[in-house]
Amino acid sequence: MTYCVGLRLNRGLVFMSDTRTNAGIDNISTFRKMKTWETKGERVVTVMSAGNLATTQSVVSLLDERMKAPAERNSTVFEAPSMFQVARLVGQTLREVIQANADTGERADAGFNATMIVGGQIKGSEPRLFLVYPEGNFIEASQDTPFFQIGETKYGRPIIIRAYDPDMSFEQAIKLLLVSFDSTIKANLSVGAPLDVSVYETGSYRKGTHQRVEGDDPYFRTVSNGWGEALKLAFDSLPDFSFDR
Repeated sequence: MTYCVGLRLNRGLVFMSDTRTNAGIDNISTFRKMKTWETKGERVVTVMSAGNLATTQSVVSLLDERMKAPAERNSTVFEAPSMFQVARLVGQTLREVIQANADTGERADAGFNATMIVGGQIKGSEPRLFLVYPEGNFIEASQDTPFFQIGETKYGRPIIIRAYDPDMSFEQAIKLLLVSFDSTIKANLSVGAPLDVSVYETGSYRKGTHQRVEGDDPYFRTVSNGWGEALKLAFDSLPDFSFDR
């Protein structure tokens, strides 16, 4: 299992992913689940993945390889004319890899399933964020749905829904996502640090700040402990239930 979040703000995009993969309690590994491609001054595209590790690595590798020798015009991440076309390309590649490994070529076998978040900006259009399904189809983030989660989503979702504000700064957004990831890590051992964080500022057309947050990072520990204490104080401030209501 894994946990990844892509968040759309008025000032840009924020991406965060964990790095844990496991095939049992005694077989835990660390793999990067975030990939960014950049043509400075023209486009930046970030992809995050959750699901079968072999599938997701194959998709990223195919996207990389096809940039070296494009099969046709506008058929690579560096050539696609819009983020919609980039999402379509990622979806087609994901479906291709799943079908190549499934028992039959017409269905997305659950054992090879994966989902991906695709976000970025191409010159001439606004930043866009997409959620790509195993079948290759996708949806786009909007004002009503300003963020996407993949992997183990349920534990970290409530805090994002309650505290998200499109006007928040990158620093506030990262704090929000760290709380979301901390809640998920505490509830599910299949999600774990280190965490990869990347931001993209609208109109910059270059990679933004990328950092890796380790489990013992002082700021992460401050956020984790402070959030736990704040929840306890909030709980204690609520009136007790009364049987004589």
